[in-house]
Amino acid sequence: MSMKNITSSSDFILLGLLINSQAPGVVFALIFAIFVVAITTNMVMIVLIQIDSHLHTPMYFLLSQLSIMDTLFICTTVPKLLIGMVSKEKSISFVACGIQIFFYVTMIGSEFFLLGLMAYDRYVAVCNPLRYPILMSRKVCLLLAAGTWFGGSLEGFLLTPITMNVPYCGSRNINHFFCEIPAVLKLACADTSLYETLMYICCVLMLLIPISIISASYSLILLTIHRMRSAEGRKKAFTTCSSHLTVVSIFYGAAIYTYMLPQSFHTPEKDKVVSAFYTIVTPMLNPLIYSLRNKDVTGAFKKIFARCSSAQKVTNSDG
Repeated sequence: MSMKNITSSSDFILLGLLINSQAPGVVFALIFAIFVVAITTNMVMIVLIQIDSHLHTPMYFLLSQLSIMDTLFICTTVPKLLIGMVSKEKSISFVACGIQIFFYVTMIGSEFFLLGLMAYDRYVAVCNPLRYPILMSRKVCLLLAAGTWFGGSLEGFLLTPITMNVPYCGSRNINHFFCEIPAVLKLACADTSLYETLMYICCVLMLLIPISIISASYSLILLTIHRMRSAEGRKKAFTTCSSHLTVVSIFYGAAIYTYMLPQSFHTPEKDKVVSAFYTIVTPMLNPLIYSLRNKDVTGAFKKIFARCSSAQKVTNSDG
């Protein structure tokens, strides 16, 4: 039997997030709670933006895309992690590992581009408000959003086949809680330096493009805010931009550590903590950051809640 057939028919073993945890029940409950909150808050954001006409703007359309990405992102890694924590089944098939790699790489790449696009949206809103309806029309938004999904999936289609075609003939134990590319490549029995260099260049490019857009957009935004005479205008501009900058700092900081820092900075324990942060915690934080600091979103939620309460009272009185 060829090496390729041996590889493709063998399962990997995911060692998990905390191998020697003293309180696995507490860790499971915490991760499960974060998962439920992340799914719930992102779905609420998607529904609110869809049904409230006041939120039918380019900014909230892009926020709905972010919520969709975060929902798919956390569903790619956490269910398998939770199953592994409550059962002795730690294995993941070769095909399932490849699928997991494709989806998490696609979501990361798509979110990179989307965050850059959101910075551009804020630049147009603050610096060119009169041209905003034209520059960020519905058609333009749909094309730009489609471009973010295409860019992310392109990275997934590029990196996944290369990763899965590397020969794995040694240990099958992945010291991680999901099939993250750097952790999987450590099991390769061939020289992967060329591929790692290619992946590094690809990730740098994927980061540089949106980071350049974000840096240029916020530099121009700060100049515009500095020239504003209205204190209320300055406050509104800072409020709309600060939430996005918070999300950008969290997400890009974790990505830069994982994919751009030299191997001397990495240990399996650090890698898993950072990965847990951007794959589990960040999808929960994003909708909370945008909703808790956004009067439009909280106002829409209160209106929907009031409507549901009124409908419930009517139903009870009729009964």
